Formats: sequence, C-alpha cells, structure tokens
Amino acid sequence: MSTTAVKAPPAPPEQAVPLTSRADTRIGPRAHVRHTGALVRRNLLWIKQDVESMFDAVLMPIVFTLLFVYVFGGSVGQALGGGREEYIQYVVPGLMAMMGMNMAMGVGTGFNQDFQTGVMDRFRSLPIARSSVMIAKIVVELMRMLVATTILFIVALCIGFSVESVPGLLAAVGLAMVFGIGLMWIFLTMGVVMKSAQAIQGMGFLVLLPLQFGSSIFAPTDSMPGWLQAFTDYNPLSSLADAARGLMNGGLPVAHDIWVTLIWSVGLTAVMAPIAIHKFRTKT
Repeated sequence: MSTTAVKAPPAPPEQAVPLTSRADTRIGPRAHVRHTGALVRRNLLWIKQDVESMFDAVLMPIVFTLLFVYVFGGSVGQALGGGREEYIQYVVPGLMAMMGMNMAMGVGTGFNQDFQTGVMDRFRSLPIARSSVMIAKIVVELMRMLVATTILFIVALCIGFSVESVPGLLAAVGLAMVFGIGLMWIFLTMGVVMKSAQAIQGMGFLVLLPLQFGSSIFAPTDSMPGWLQAFTDYNPLSSLADAARGLMNGGLPVAHDIWVTLIWSVGLTAVMAPIAIHKFRTKT
C-alpha cells in the first residue's frame, strides 16, 4: 500500500512591523542612555574632524561683545547713567541670553544636513530609539554653548566686566541652557520638516532678529514705543536677560523673571519635543 505524503499548509507570513516600532518597544532606559552617549561621541568626533564647525561658537561671542560695547557702549551707557563701563555690566548678561538662540539655530541646520547626506537614513535603520538621535544633538549643542559662553566671559572680563556673585553667574548660565533646550526642540523640528539648511537659516533669522532686538538684551526698553514695550514685556529673552543681570550683578529682583523663563522653557520643550520626535519617526 502506497502512502501519499501530505504537505503541511504553509505558515502564515509574519505580520510586518515597522522597524521604528520594533526598535522603540525593545529599548529600555539604560540602553537609551548608552545609545545617546554613543551618538554624542560620534557628533564630537565629527566636530574634531571638521574644526570649522566651531568657528561660530568661538568667534561669535568675541565679535558681538566687542561690537556692541565699543559701538553702542558710549551712548547707551550714558542713558544708563554711566558710560561704557556701565554698559558692559548691562550688555554682557544679555549677550549670554542671546547666545542660546544662535546656538539653537545651529542644531537645526546641522540636523537637516545630516538628512541631506544620508546619515539619518542609517540611524533610522538601526535598533535605537529615535529620540536618542535628537537628544545627542542637543547635548553636543549645549557643550558648544558652554564653549561660547566661556569665551564671552573671558572677553568681557578682559574689557572690564565684573561679577558680583559667582553662584549667581553659574545659575544664570544654567538658566540660559535650560531656555536653550526649549529653543533647540523648535529648530530640530524645523530641521526635519524643512527641505534645506538655507531655508532654516532664513526662517531662523526672521524669527530671531525681532526677538533679540525687541527685548532688553542690548538696551533698556524705557525709550521704546508703548506697543514695542508691550512686546518686550512678554518676550522671554527680556526675562532671561533681566534674570541674568540680577543673578550676576545683584540689585534687581529676579524671582519673577526666573519663573517666566522656566515656564517658557518647560512649555516649549513639552510642546515641541513630542512633535519633533514624531516628525522624525514618520519622515519619508
């Protein structure tokens, strides 16, 4: 008697699961930190190979400090009731507040360039959390911001700036970095959704210039028109600059400005971080 082999029915195909979903569901907090650290190291090595990428962090604080102190210091210093020496004490904390905005724009352009060169396609094919790529960018940009801030204060001390409180100085730097993180999430989102680094720079300048000059960074707001003073009252850069002045030089109440800056920072991060990560995951 012959037997006929009965073939087993083919197994149903495994349901396809997007790589991003598989990666995100398998990664725990420790692996997330490890991946972020590896990406931070990769970004630092890239900066080491491309030293020119640090020119903005090194040269910008020198140029801006000397430019504003020696071009506007005499006239604005007189309005403050002193001279150039008085203006140095006023503008340096404001320049520190401005530094975070300029560094934040750099993280968006760098992120977009990584898309153009195909680096992000490689990252998105790896079993790593999508957010670790963006957090690593922010960590490296905060390091660049610390370099720029250190150079700013070295130049300022050389031309006569004095610090009344070292703990206040450290607190002001920390506050500027917290606010910078919120701004970086905005520019990371722009880095994902916009098509070119040039477009990000153009849009960034359109946003940054009114915020910077429509604030108390470079000059007191008392002589501004009423409608512009109303804008500066709600401008977070004014709060950050005034808080930094009070923390470093004393003599000014800082609690309100610190709280306003922190609320803006937390709000920007809470709103923009999920948007940036979602856009990064779904970008085609």
